[in-house]
Amino acid sequence: MSADERAPLIPILARHVRQVQAKATTGRVGPRDRTKFQVISLLMRSERARIKEDKSLPDAARKQLLKRIEGIAAILAQIAARDTSLLSLLGEDVTPSTAALRLRREWLLETGAELAPEDLEIPVAAPVRVPAVPPDLAAKQVVPASVLARARANPFLAPDLGRRPVGGGSLGHLSGWDLMDPLFRAFEQGAGGATASMALPEAPRVDNISPRGSHLMPHQARLLEAVRRGHRTFLLADEPGLGKTAQAILAATVADAYPMLAVVPNVVKINWAREVERWTPHRRVTVIHGDGEDMDAFADVFVVNYEILDRHLSWTSTLGFRSMVVDEAHFIKNLGSQRSRHVLAVAERIRARTPGGNPLLMALPGTPLINDVEDFRAIWRFLGWITGDQPSPALVRRLEDIGLTPADHAFYPAARDAVISMGIVRRRKADVASDLPAKRVVDLPVELDDALGRSIRRAERALGKRLAARYHGLLDARKEGTGTGEPDVELMRRVALSELHSANSSGGTENVFTMVRKIGQGKATLAADYAAQLARSAGKVVLFAKHIDVMDTAERVLGDAGLATVSIRGDQTSLQRQRAIDAFQKDPDVAVAVCSLTAAGVGLNLHASSNVVLAELSWTAAEQEQAIDRLHRIGQQEPVTAWRILAAHTIDTKIAELIDSKAGLAARALDGSDEEVTSSDVVQMEALVHLLMEALKG
Repeated sequence: MSADERAPLIPILARHVRQVQAKATTGRVGPRDRTKFQVISLLMRSERARIKEDKSLPDAARKQLLKRIEGIAAILAQIAARDTSLLSLLGEDVTPSTAALRLRREWLLETGAELAPEDLEIPVAAPVRVPAVPPDLAAKQVVPASVLARARANPFLAPDLGRRPVGGGSLGHLSGWDLMDPLFRAFEQGAGGATASMALPEAPRVDNISPRGSHLMPHQARLLEAVRRGHRTFLLADEPGLGKTAQAILAATVADAYPMLAVVPNVVKINWAREVERWTPHRRVTVIHGDGEDMDAFADVFVVNYEILDRHLSWTSTLGFRSMVVDEAHFIKNLGSQRSRHVLAVAERIRARTPGGNPLLMALPGTPLINDVEDFRAIWRFLGWITGDQPSPALVRRLEDIGLTPADHAFYPAARDAVISMGIVRRRKADVASDLPAKRVVDLPVELDDALGRSIRRAERALGKRLAARYHGLLDARKEGTGTGEPDVELMRRVALSELHSANSSGGTENVFTMVRKIGQGKATLAADYAAQLARSAGKVVLFAKHIDVMDTAERVLGDAGLATVSIRGDQTSLQRQRAIDAFQKDPDVAVAVCSLTAAGVGLNLHASSNVVLAELSWTAAEQEQAIDRLHRIGQQEPVTAWRILAAHTIDTKIAELIDSKAGLAARALDGSDEEVTSSDVVQMEALVHLLMEALKG
C-alpha cells in the first residue's frame, strides 16, 4: 500500500497549503485562504496524532508520513511569518468558524472516509445579541438632565407594528451552504473591473430638498432620490469632497427619519453641526461633549464622537432614534474593538425599536472598498446586511434570486452585485467632475480642547481687554464724545494699527502673531490626522503650513500613521527641492507632501494630487490661492479641493472670513501670478478690531 493510500488526507493538505503560500507571496491572504489556513492547521494536527497512534503502520512509512506533515507545518510557519495576523489561527484552543467546519468536512469526504454524525452536522451559530450596555460599563453611564426632561415630555414611543423577523432567513436551494465566505470571495474574484456602486435613479429635474441659497449636485440628488423611493441602508463610500455629510443629513429629511444619531470623529463634530444648520436650517442640532450636561435632548440631530459614546450607551439606545450615521466608518472595522461593539449595540437597539424595523442607516467610510473586504464585516453588520455570521433575510432573498450556488463560477459576480444593490455607493471625483467646480475651499472647524487651546482663548481675551483699555483711554482723553453712544470704528482701527506696530517692533509680548502661531501648533496634529485620512481614501495629499514646528509635527504624525512623506522647505537647495517634488509626483509610495506656505507657494507643480490641506492660514487670499494653484494647473485631471482647518471659537475663524471677503480684491493675472491690491496689514487690523469689538461686548 502506497503512502498516499495510507494517508489520503496529506496530498489534499499539501495541495491547499501550496495554494495559500502562492497567495501569501503575492499579497495579503484573503478570507477564503485564511479559512484554508485554519483548516490545514486543524487537520494537520489530527492527522499527525492519528499516524503516531496507528500501530499498523511500518516504522519507515510512519517516519515518511510524519516528515511530509512537518513539511506542511513549515510552510504554514512561513506563511504566518509573512502575515502575522494568521498566527491567531494556529492555536489549539481556537474555535473554528462555521466556514472552517464546512471546509474540513469537504476535505475529509474527499478522502473517501466515513464521517461520524457530529462531523457531518455543522451547527449554525445563533446571532449574538450584544447588550446595549456591557456590565463593565454600567457604572460609567450618564443620562443628561435634558434626556430625562424629554422622556417626561414624551414617555411613549410609537408601537412597532411591523417588526421584521430576526435571523438568517429561509433558505431554498442555498440551504446547507456557508454563504459568508463566498460573499467575500465574490469581492475578491468577481469584480471583473466593475465599480462597486449600486444603480441609482436619475436626479429629479427640480431640487425641492436643499434650502434657499444652496443646491444639490446631480450625484447627491440621485442618492436622495433612492432614499425617497424607500432605500434605507447605504455604505456611502464617495471620495472626499463629494458631499457625503450633506447627503446623510438630507437623507434623514427625505426619509422623515428623526431624531438622527451621528457618530463621528472628534475632529469633525463642529463641522457636522454646521452642515446640519446649513442644509436643514429648520432642524435643531446638538453636539454632545463629555457627559452631555449642555446638550439639547429635544434636538433633531445628535452628534457624538466615538471616544465618549461608551458613557452614553444607555440613553442613546432608548431615546427613539429613527436614523443613525457612522462617519469615518472604517473606525469600526475591527469587530473585537470596544468602539465597534458600542456602535453595533446602539445600531441593533435602534433597528429593534424602529417601527417596521427599517431605520435609515448610513456608513460613511473614509477608505474606498478594497479587496480585503473582511474589514467591512462590521460595517455590513451595522447596516443589517448580515446578522451574526449569516446574511440577513433581505440579502438571502437576493442571493436566492440568482438561481446559482457557490459551486457555479457565475455565482460570484452576481453575488457581488447582490451585496452592492443593498446600498454600496462609490463615486470618484473623476466620475462626477462635471458636477464640481474646478477648485473650491471647504472649511473644517475643529475644537482645541487641550491645554494649548485653553491658553489660546485666554490670550485672546487678554489681548481684547488690552485693546479695550486703550480704546477707552483714548475716548476719555477726547474733549468731546462721539455723541451717538455707538463704538467709534475709526478709533478702533487706530487702536488696532497701534497694536500692530507694537507687535512688529517688540518681542516677548502676547500679540496677534504669537496667538496665530499657537493656533497653528494646536491644529497641527488634527490637520495631519485629516491628511492621513485623505491619503488613505483619495490618494496623494499636499499639506501646507507656515511654521517649521507645525510642519515637523505633521510629518511625525503622518510617519506614525505609516505614510511616506516628502518635505518642501525654505532651507533646501534647488536639487533637494526638485528631488522631493519628483518623488511626490512619480513615486506611488509617497503619500503626502508637507510644504511650507511661503517656500512652496509658488513655482511648483504638485498636480499628482487633487486634495490640499491648509493647516495654517495665510494673511492674504492671494497667498492661499497660490498654494492651491500648485495643484490646480496644467496636467490636473480632477477638480481640486482645499480643506482649510479652522480652530473654532478663536480668531482663526475670523481671519478666514476676512481672507474670503478680501479675495475679490486680488487681481488674477493669466500666467497665475498675483498682483495684490490688499496688503496683509488690512486683514491683521480687521482681526484685531474684531477682538476689540468682542471685548467691548463682554
